[in-house]
Amino acid sequence: MARKVSTYTVSDKGRDFGKSFLLTEMSAAQAEKWALRAVLSMIKEGIELPEGFESAGMAALATLGISFVGKLPYETAEQLMDEMFSCIQIMPNPNDRNVTRQLIADDIEEVATRVKLRAAIWKLHVDFSKAAAQ
Repeated sequence: MARKVSTYTVSDKGRDFGKSFLLTEMSAAQAEKWALRAVLSMIKEGIELPEGFESAGMAALATLGISFVGKLPYETAEQLMDEMFSCIQIMPNPNDRNVTRQLIADDIEEVATRVKLRAAIWKLHVDFSKAAAQ
């Protein structure tokens, strides 16, 4: 079975209006490692976690939401956030959505777009996990 993908098109007014992005789910191995780094970082920082949380991976993180990253030191949070963006490609030609390329810094010109893309990639990864987390 293929990884989940979704498309995000910016609908807010601004410099990114109309830009489209392809979001692709991490591999199971990459997602597991990402979740483990996040959980171990939270434990290291003394963030209280429910019993057995460390073994539930992405399913456990789904219950917290992406807000947990704000509790981590900047250096740790930055690495996790950057890895999330590795799942996003831009569709540079709105008339040909089959053409994508890796993001470069200037592709996204509004902070709000970055925040919404991050939320969309988070949702792509954890929606399947919410039932498992409960």
